Amino acid sequence: MAEAALKERRDEADVVAIANVEAVNRRQTRSLYQKREKIYPRLAHGTFRRLKWALLAATLSVYYVSPWLRWDRGANAPDQAILIDFPNRRFYFFFIEIWPQEVYYLTGLLILAAIGLFLVTSLAGRVWCGYACPQTVWTDLFIAIERLIEGDRSARIRLDKRRWDAGKLGRKLAKHAIWIVVAVGTGGAWVFYFADAPTLAGQLLRFEAPPVSYVFIGVLTFTTYTLGGIAREQVCIYMCPWPRIQAAMLDEDTVAVTYRSDRGEPRGPHRKGQPWEGRGHCIDCRQCVVVCPMGIDIRDGLQLECISCALCVDACDDVMRRVGLPTGLIAYDTDANVERRRKGEGQFFRLVRPRTVAYAGIIAVVGLVMLGALLSRGSLDLNVLRDRNPLFTRLADGSIRNGYTVKILNKRHEDGVFDIAVDGLDRPELKLVGAEAGGVTAAADTLRSFRVLVTVPAERLKQEHTAIRFTVTERRSGESAGNDSQFLGPQP
Repeated sequence: MAEAALKERRDEADVVAIANVEAVNRRQTRSLYQKREKIYPRLAHGTFRRLKWALLAATLSVYYVSPWLRWDRGANAPDQAILIDFPNRRFYFFFIEIWPQEVYYLTGLLILAAIGLFLVTSLAGRVWCGYACPQTVWTDLFIAIERLIEGDRSARIRLDKRRWDAGKLGRKLAKHAIWIVVAVGTGGAWVFYFADAPTLAGQLLRFEAPPVSYVFIGVLTFTTYTLGGIAREQVCIYMCPWPRIQAAMLDEDTVAVTYRSDRGEPRGPHRKGQPWEGRGHCIDCRQCVVVCPMGIDIRDGLQLECISCALCVDACDDVMRRVGLPTGLIAYDTDANVERRRKGEGQFFRLVRPRTVAYAGIIAVVGLVMLGALLSRGSLDLNVLRDRNPLFTRLADGSIRNGYTVKILNKRHEDGVFDIAVDGLDRPELKLVGAEAGGVTAAADTLRSFRVLVTVPAERLKQEHTAIRFTVTERRSGESAGNDSQFLGPQP
């Protein structure tokens, strides 16, 4: 009996131990995933908040208005200033017209954008994220709508904690309805960049637009509503790769939003009339936290979540003025300056550094190359592709013939007649296959392709490979374009 009771107690102990282990495992598993705590940013007032409002208005105006701007390009050309014309394979940007063959311009723009972002981040941290990123701009707009309908931070918190009633339901429905209208407008504006805006707008209202237009509007409506209204800071923290990449661009001399701990610590509450000796200027009011759209405490140092919007600067400056202290406890500063002040040294900003010089140099070189290419580009282009099979043909009279595919790109907005010539051979005979006698006609804004057979008597060839150059000249304007190739023959 005693052994049986002992065994039973051991079994119970094992069950309890297993239950404890399972409970610990469950707690550890739950700790891997933190439930999102909704952020209720309070409205800040100050220089940086006004700057953000101005940039929000400017960027949204550019996005929504640009498709409606007109630019006269003459007959047979669209008059929309900014147009991505997929059916005709063109990209129009005011006076610039980019063809598929000029995709290197797009490459150059992407390089300039990337290196420009690197340079700005090295100089001033994530100011792109804080002021001009589309996610930030639309999130700011959606929060402004939410604040207009539900009130500022305290009112929104009380509303969310309140039981559901007609008032709460009405406010929530109104907010989400306006969000959806803004989201639909965002998707609608985007599709206008790919077709004539007035024409497409009429088709959309009459439900006569291409189905792909409605699909894109629906997709962008969903993403704008979800990312700007619902996800918000989660996009910046978890979806965007830039917070992880930016660490490679920052150093101790990067100007970023900084809590000047050398002045603020030790922190603590402060009452009116109390002396400031022996303590820091931070009164631990947490106003820098409640205005932050990311919900972080800038006093913990530079963090992955910080987007450098500087709203905490406005909030802190307001508090400093109220307590009669100098502003700038939180400001754009560098880690190097904080350390210099700790040591009693003077502060300065070192903007010219090896990495910033390198970034600026790359931008200058790529920009100059693109500018030179734009200034020297003509309205005529020529491409020549030599036949590879057979390499050459020996005719019955012993002459050597090579075949070529010639493509004339007429970028002019009017038809042209072109003469073709070959230099580098001794009196070659040219035969145009698929072209008119007396000249090649290429319609306005088209690519004309045809074959050219070049024949030369064998005794006139001095070597196996002869460098030649094709040239086309437009009869009316005299503009010409050339392309190098090779004429192959047997070994002499």
